[in-house]
Amino acid sequence: MSGHQIDPSLYRDRDAVPVRRALISVSDKTGLLDLAEALATAGVEIVSTGSTASTIRDAGHDVTDVSAVTGFPESLDGRVKTLHPGIHAGVLADLRLESHEQQLAELDIAPFQLVVVNLYPFVETVASGAEAPAVIENIDIGGPALVRAAAKNHANVAIAVSPASYGQIVKSLTLGGTTLAQRQRLAGEAFAHTAAYDTAVAAWFAENVGARAEHEAGADAATTAEEARAGSAAFDAPQHVVLEGTRQATLRYGENSHQQAALYASPEGAGIAQAEQLHGKEMSYNNYVDADAALRAAYDFAEPAVAIIKHANPCGIAVASADAVDAIADAHRRAHACDPVSAYGGVIAANRPVTLAMAETVKDIFTEVVIAPAFEPEALALLQTKKNIRLLVLPADFARPTVEARQISGGLLVQQVDSFDAFSSQGWTLAAGDEVDAATRADLEFAWRACRSVKSNAILLADAGASVGVGMGQVNRVDSCQLAVTRAGERARGSVAASDAFFPFADGLQVLLDAGVRAVVQPGGSIRDDEVVAAAAAAGVTMYFTGERHFFH
Repeated sequence: MSGHQIDPSLYRDRDAVPVRRALISVSDKTGLLDLAEALATAGVEIVSTGSTASTIRDAGHDVTDVSAVTGFPESLDGRVKTLHPGIHAGVLADLRLESHEQQLAELDIAPFQLVVVNLYPFVETVASGAEAPAVIENIDIGGPALVRAAAKNHANVAIAVSPASYGQIVKSLTLGGTTLAQRQRLAGEAFAHTAAYDTAVAAWFAENVGARAEHEAGADAATTAEEARAGSAAFDAPQHVVLEGTRQATLRYGENSHQQAALYASPEGAGIAQAEQLHGKEMSYNNYVDADAALRAAYDFAEPAVAIIKHANPCGIAVASADAVDAIADAHRRAHACDPVSAYGGVIAANRPVTLAMAETVKDIFTEVVIAPAFEPEALALLQTKKNIRLLVLPADFARPTVEARQISGGLLVQQVDSFDAFSSQGWTLAAGDEVDAATRADLEFAWRACRSVKSNAILLADAGASVGVGMGQVNRVDSCQLAVTRAGERARGSVAASDAFFPFADGLQVLLDAGVRAVVQPGGSIRDDEVVAAAAAAGVTMYFTGERHFFH
């Protein structure tokens, strides 16, 4: 035995622990050489693995290979490196206990005071579209074990899992060691790091391996007639659901000023949580909720479209007219015209870059947020003259989720998103009146699609590719019809109407008929459909059944 000597004075004071020996094994080598130089300058012994050791050695610093400590070579293509008592005993020894100190001496194992580990790039490998073998090979085993060991033993060891922590470690080298408060904070970050990592792995298995296993076991993958009508494959509900997010921001408050809140981003997400803010005040909880609702509405359309949202409901939705000189500006103008009063203080989403012409209209309207795939330079410069307006750019790979989850007391509800991928008026059934012309059919299709973004019970009136009246969130369909008609005013006459679910009685439809709508689209399916169809026929109004509803709660 060479007899590693332990200075008990380093450990009797639990607050300050000088760093004498460090274990470093990192996949992300950002900041590694600066940290290694600081450790070497401070006389810290560096023990390292594989490419990390090579990088430090090539920079001219002394480094001890893990294999020299364990007496066992790195093996199985690097799968086994640090999983050895010679390493883990040095990390886990609680030197507040004389018995641990004595055992280390007997085993000739030196303790570590610092562990620097970040894990294999599992999330990045998944995001790259790699095949399953490559994904599985990037599931780290030894790394999480080291991280958890050091975090558990934070009374004696500091654990750093991110280059963002290196600065405070370097500072501690000159201040007599890491403090207990510092090590506790780092330990919390470490456990959160491994938890997020394991969550990402579990999520990948739930989404990929579980579904594959069911298929290979002979699970029936055929879609039902109802699923085929909805244009989606069977929903393979996983046995376990995991949600992962990294905190991006602590918000000023939540839905109300007495509620605390924060924004978390999922590692594979490409939505509003990853949007870049170009200008304006800090985003609030309600801003995010409304902006996401606006995206949902605007991105329901392939055509240039704008949605204006207030309290998660549309004040107006419009697509560009075919002959518009500036399509997105035209869509915004017509969406705003639906309900200018409610649009005050609203959130705007565009599915095309914001142009100068659109910005010139927006700048004169009090608006909380504008979110779009891009802003033309002149448009951005103009809107930035408004001090408080928040301007957000979506990530280039923005993608709408295919599955959504909602928290309920004691658990979660998970479902496929309501998709329009296979929806077309070609599948509708003519229930009353005559077939309509192409322009009216286009308006009905627009209304039916736009209606999806309105909270149930939902009624939307439209004309020429723009909403003209919206009735939302009412506890009965009659009130929603009355609200839509009231907001539309004279514009109701000659418009088309969409209802997100069937009319249980003819009374709600009658409100629309009395206001002068020219055509109606609704799911049908009420036990009183005959009564509703008869009312439409008596008024000479065409009505289509879609056979599918669009509740949105």
